[in-house]
Amino acid sequence: MNKYLFAILIATGIAPGAWAAAISAPDKSTASFTVQQKAQIGEAAADYLRAHPEILIEMSQKLQAQAQNKQMGSAVTAALQEQDALLNDPTSPVLNPKGDVAVIQFFDYQCIYCAKVAPTVEQFISNNPDVRFIYKEWPIFGSRWPASIQAAKVGLSLYQAGGAEVYHRYHTALFATGHNEGKLLDADIRDAAVKAGMTSTPKADVEAMDTTLEANNALAKRLGIQGTPAFFIMPVKGATADNVSVIPGATSLQALQAAVKKARSGVKKGD
Repeated sequence: MNKYLFAILIATGIAPGAWAAAISAPDKSTASFTVQQKAQIGEAAADYLRAHPEILIEMSQKLQAQAQNKQMGSAVTAALQEQDALLNDPTSPVLNPKGDVAVIQFFDYQCIYCAKVAPTVEQFISNNPDVRFIYKEWPIFGSRWPASIQAAKVGLSLYQAGGAEVYHRYHTALFATGHNEGKLLDADIRDAAVKAGMTSTPKADVEAMDTTLEANNALAKRLGIQGTPAFFIMPVKGATADNVSVIPGATSLQALQAAVKKARSGVKKGD
């Protein structure tokens, strides 16, 4: 019996044994308490919760954990259904394309949590040259801060024109500005492109990236993710519900490494 329920029953004067007998009775009519007992239980429960508010906090945390676990389970299932879009989209910038495990990150340049996790991501990439890293530009703050969309489109156009290394330099330069949550300027975007080694970003090429952003947005919705950053970690071949991980929000280097280890350990030899 739950320890809090036990305490409430003691407070009402109703023996826990009597409660257990009542709720287990095959005849449901005998399981109902008297009006007076119901009132006692209600009053005692309210008094107990007022005296012990930590119970509500604990219950809330448990409910949140259950909801998150359910959401992550759904996201894993969706990731298995969307493997091709996650792993093989030619418009998505990719580092270390021969890696046996892939980490896919959905992000927005104006997302403060994406900015906070950016150094961790860079350290992870540096430490794991055998892991495929895939960037999914998802400017969810674009309706509030247009620079979010512009930065994403410029980045994708640079990838198309100059490849992964050019894109990576641009990407790191933008986050290095520290300008997020509406602070990113057009000048920041131009400077980052120059630092990446591209002095020209034709407008037509940039605007053509709308199609990729629309596809990324549709993919994110199918995956059921609610915000940025979001990480999907899976083996390139042999992905199952047991070796795919979904990490919502900013994370740690240790968590990313653990997810990679999980992805590798869950793949059968020969897959």
